[in-house]
Amino acid sequence: MLRQRILSALVLGPVALAAAWFGSWAFVALVAVAGGLLGWEWTRLVLGRWGLGGKLLSLVAALTAALGLLEPRAGLLLLLLAALLLPWAQRRTDRSVLWLGGGVLYIGLPVLSLVWLRQVGGETLFWLLLLVWATDIGAYAAGRTIGGPKLIPRISPNKTWAGLLGGMAAAALVGFVSARLLHQAAPLALAAFSAGLAVVAQAGDFGESWIKRRFGVKDSSQIIPGHGGVLDRVDGLLTTAPVVAAACLLYGGGLLQWM
Repeated sequence: MLRQRILSALVLGPVALAAAWFGSWAFVALVAVAGGLLGWEWTRLVLGRWGLGGKLLSLVAALTAALGLLEPRAGLLLLLLAALLLPWAQRRTDRSVLWLGGGVLYIGLPVLSLVWLRQVGGETLFWLLLLVWATDIGAYAAGRTIGGPKLIPRISPNKTWAGLLGGMAAAALVGFVSARLLHQAAPLALAAFSAGLAVVAQAGDFGESWIKRRFGVKDSSQIIPGHGGVLDRVDGLLTTAPVVAAACLLYGGGLLQWM
């Protein structure tokens, strides 16, 4: 399993970085495909099958990626309308319609945020991607080597406090190095913010684990060998991307404008 995870990461990582580097429609295409797959996985997870609502969710995610490049405000409006209307396209009497409406925002907001962040500045997007990946690696390494008390065993029995701290430390290192490379005046501030985002990323991991446990599912799908589904791979990114986008709006620009 570990070998499969490494091989999958070696294939998918460069593809994501290349699309982020070239930006524009190359990155939109990657995010749109990911959004469509997330819509497929989410609907199968919470509603049991990929019906009309799931197909519309995948379509909305792909359209939101395109609007993130062309007109982000229109993309946000599309998400709000879809969150209200899509739940009525695929209903189950034994499950709340809120699962599908919530899925629109859970998937759509990060899709819109990622494409918009690439327009704000490539350095901001690269920092975010490296931060999330470092959080995963740091948490995995610290959890396996140190072990210790469990964090929330009822939701994710393998996660430990050592893993949380290891993920925060790895993210802080990414923030510190990024600030130094970009000649920012306050590298410790970005390191601290990065460590905080590591907590947000791991909260996203726990949230997805809770949803899977709620519906008795081990993986969101088996599309990525060793990782499960796309949702299993990007759960931390789904929670951190909107937070970083909000910070960019607050400070009127990307990483270069923050400090």
